[in-house]
Amino acid sequence: MDDIERYDLAVIGAGPAGYTAAEKSAKAGYKVVIFEKSDHMGGVCLNEGCIPTKTLLYSAKVLDQARQASKYGIAISGEIQPDMKKIVSRKKKVVRKLVLGIKQRLENAGVKIIKGEAYIKSSHHVVCDDSCYYTENIFVCTGSEPIIPPISGINEVPYWTHREPLECTDIPKSIAILGGGVIGMEFASYFNSMGSEVTVIEMMDEVLPMFDETLVVQLREMYAKRGVRFLLSTKVTAVAMQGDRILVTTAPTQEEKIVVDKLLVSTGRRKITTGFGLENLKLDTDDKGNILQNKRMQTSSHHIYLCGDANGRSMLAHTAIREAEVAVQTLLGRTDEIIYQCIPSVLYANPELAGVGYTEQELKARGIPYILKELPMAYAGRFVAENEGVNGTCRILINPNDQRIWGVHILGNPASEIIIQAANAIRLKRKANEWKRSIFPHPTVGEIIKECL
Repeated sequence: MDDIERYDLAVIGAGPAGYTAAEKSAKAGYKVVIFEKSDHMGGVCLNEGCIPTKTLLYSAKVLDQARQASKYGIAISGEIQPDMKKIVSRKKKVVRKLVLGIKQRLENAGVKIIKGEAYIKSSHHVVCDDSCYYTENIFVCTGSEPIIPPISGINEVPYWTHREPLECTDIPKSIAILGGGVIGMEFASYFNSMGSEVTVIEMMDEVLPMFDETLVVQLREMYAKRGVRFLLSTKVTAVAMQGDRILVTTAPTQEEKIVVDKLLVSTGRRKITTGFGLENLKLDTDDKGNILQNKRMQTSSHHIYLCGDANGRSMLAHTAIREAEVAVQTLLGRTDEIIYQCIPSVLYANPELAGVGYTEQELKARGIPYILKELPMAYAGRFVAENEGVNGTCRILINPNDQRIWGVHILGNPASEIIIQAANAIRLKRKANEWKRSIFPHPTVGEIIKECL
């Protein structure tokens, strides 16, 4: 091996957790090296997740708006059709720009970037290719990967995961989406807007179980009216080729066979904690084999940190970024911890769905008392002005004992931009009567919070 290079911190994985940790610790004066096995910085989120999917979804939203332009007094002559090659090309341009931006930020901060697969040889030694690096601290930010269920015939059909639709320039006439979580429902929204016949197959009784159930039902009914078919409480038992199409066999109360052009498997993700030597550290685990860590992201060996999807706590990019911030603060000897109750969840469909804190079904299941405040989004004048013929709902759950906010859930555009107010209210433990005295600019869709309170 070459001479050993010495660092204060080695970061494995350059996704949201990894690049955040590397940049912030380097700016604080630490000598940092980051390892990334792929050709691009940014991890799944930037290269094949959050950013590319939202870029495609925005094109779909523009397409929806163009088709509905007459509702707003705008006449568009001729047939409105998506140019898929331009849509995918624009997506690539957006991703490329942001990837280069992250690389530049890390270089500007003085981070050493190593392309290759890192292997943890010991608690202070990381190997990559023929080089060994000594480090005082290690941040494990290795992300997650798709879960492919053991369905009969699954390896004999050309199924899609979240990656393949990002390069799709020929919209399938029909597509079955296996899994009604966030990724599945966002692609259901996208392909429905693009003109595909969409079938969502979900084993559970309802899609999007992490969101407010009342709003999920409303959203599902909206999409059913647009032609999306939902098969709930339904299991896929087998898949097979039928000519150049895919035969999907399901088993709800009775067997059903569906023939589609494409099958998208979106049944969740699992953390990546094997294959790079983490087992060499002999970290403490629970009875299920999960690595234990404290609220400051430290494992039982306090110089080893686990951030982002790799710890399996909340597989969201913004969670990963916050976990990395907490870890860096701990590294610097400062007090900080993450409050998972304040992490917003967002579905970037059209319309958007967002929530933070407890849902009503969670409060009921735990026997926790609550006050429900609920209003149609039409109570916000800006929403009415910008959303012709559609509505949504805002729901606020309040602790009746001290008036603090239990949770806030919003269906309607732009829920993703409004929900941060609620996340901050929960984090700061604001009371309902205090929050409603905030002055919201008028007219804004965000005023629905004040109206609802």
